[in-house]
Amino acid sequence: MKITNIKSTTVMIPLEAPLRHSNGAHWGRFVRTIVEVETDEGITGFGEMGGGGESAEVAFAGLKPYLLGHDPFQLEEMRFKICNPTASLYNNRTQLHAAIEFACLDIMGKKLGVPVHQLLGGKVRDSVSFASYLFYRLPNERTGEGEIRTVEQLIEHCRELKEKHGFTTHKLKGGVFHPDYELECYRALGDAFPRDRLRFDPNAALSVEDSIRFGQAIEGLNNDYFEDPTWGLNGMRRVRSMVRIPTATNTVVVNFEQLAANILNPAVDVILLDTTFWGGIRPCVKAAGVCETFQLGVAVHSSGELGIQLASMLHMGAVVPNLAFAADAHYHQLQDDILEGGKMKYENGAIRVPDGPGLGIQVSRDKIEQYAEMYREFGGYPYDRDPSRPDWFPLVPNERWADHRVKSI
Repeated sequence: MKITNIKSTTVMIPLEAPLRHSNGAHWGRFVRTIVEVETDEGITGFGEMGGGGESAEVAFAGLKPYLLGHDPFQLEEMRFKICNPTASLYNNRTQLHAAIEFACLDIMGKKLGVPVHQLLGGKVRDSVSFASYLFYRLPNERTGEGEIRTVEQLIEHCRELKEKHGFTTHKLKGGVFHPDYELECYRALGDAFPRDRLRFDPNAALSVEDSIRFGQAIEGLNNDYFEDPTWGLNGMRRVRSMVRIPTATNTVVVNFEQLAANILNPAVDVILLDTTFWGGIRPCVKAAGVCETFQLGVAVHSSGELGIQLASMLHMGAVVPNLAFAADAHYHQLQDDILEGGKMKYENGAIRVPDGPGLGIQVSRDKIEQYAEMYREFGGYPYDRDPSRPDWFPLVPNERWADHRVKSI
């Protein structure tokens, strides 16, 4: 079998409302690049990649000279063709490789008539649990609804998600408002849902000292972990030495060199594996094995998925024995998906692992065209800017907080 073509299409899927984070916002929509890898046997595999509000079509077109004629079963050879570690110093293609790997695994599974999780060693669970992913939100630009700024709005939103989807773990994305106010919000979540698990992630916006102060103030809550409160392995190490909550990251341990450094001199207790950031499903499974060996916790990170990447997360989560935490997903914030029949369904806070051949999903070409047209109409957006604060940009650590008392427009 040989790869005969690589096609990519940029789509835009609307969100319920713009999602705020420490670096800016998702401006009411996700921009994702859908990749199709075609073969000489008529089997097509699907992959997906984000890009911070931007298209990656040109980057994928640049991979054709490397991959046309390549056997999609030769994944290790492909890894070095695209991501040779010294060549990548000049052009890091890790996330591009991830999308192509998704598609090649999809092809392999379809060819052999087995799901991807079977290619990875077989599943140890039939479904993957997820956390509610709570964001401070700007109002929907069309309806004016969906804002989350006050404690009351946050609690009500969490309650609605819990009732609708069955979540029993809740993650609050912080780094938007002053830490004292976000501490009030987080404590309110603990009071409102005392039996549920919690996790807080300010995207490394806090100083080491503010991270320690915040972490010590929440030690009595039912925390899973304290995710990326500050930047850098050394900063996280200092926080870890002063706060009695496990630390977690998806920013400072995202490759095997950083994982080795963290094992030799621990700064992070729980590694959040992202099938895009790590370069594919297989690197995540490999990293999970290293974590199992050294007794590091493992969770699944979300980088803003549609159904293709969500399927990659489900297959990865299905085969990792040491997945002890609910996974993250932005998925419930989407209004639609590019899958036949729309979005996958949550059942008691979990999504079933697909058992069909390959990734086990059916991509709708009509929906790809519908949402490609939306991208052509609206274009991209700068992920690292906040539309409600056009002259603002973040520092690390940040000190330029949004004002929670001001209703956003």
